[in-house]
Amino acid sequence: MTSETSERPMRAAIMTMSDTGSRGKRADTSGDRIAEFLGDMHADVVDRVLIPDDRDQIRRHLCRLADESRVDLILTTGGTGLAPRDVTPDVTAEVVDYQALGMAEAMRAYGIQKTPFGMLSRQVVGVRGRTLIVNLPGSPRAVAECLEVLRPVLAHAVELIRGTTVDHDPPMAKG
Repeated sequence: MTSETSERPMRAAIMTMSDTGSRGKRADTSGDRIAEFLGDMHADVVDRVLIPDDRDQIRRHLCRLADESRVDLILTTGGTGLAPRDVTPDVTAEVVDYQALGMAEAMRAYGIQKTPFGMLSRQVVGVRGRTLIVNLPGSPRAVAECLEVLRPVLAHAVELIRGTTVDHDPPMAKG
């Protein structure tokens, strides 16, 4: 994505965790929703992964995308609930250097306004090296809602992580 503060487009990756989807028995509609959002943000999607809810595979792909592919942003979908196979947040918390708690809290706060089931979401947002990793829920509707919550700060967050000097004051409204 080309932001007002950077000449370099955002390089992004999409990771979907779904046992059913990885067996080809369900379409990756949540991943498609993320791809649409990234397209609207003019980000370059450089990789897209559909894997089962498996700790080792999740860890391997998160680390590969951050450390080897050096993407700016990894958006994950699926595996953020309370079921025993929902391990995405646990693995993400293990591999990040630090968490961005406010972003995760904002998504949950918005989700709770939409449905009481929002309280069951455990998504994690954190930074590994120079990569922002954001866990999103598995439903396309919840993905879209969470991405709209993050839209105003996502480019700024990536610029800060890149180490780019950015203006912390939002543009003044012209009137």
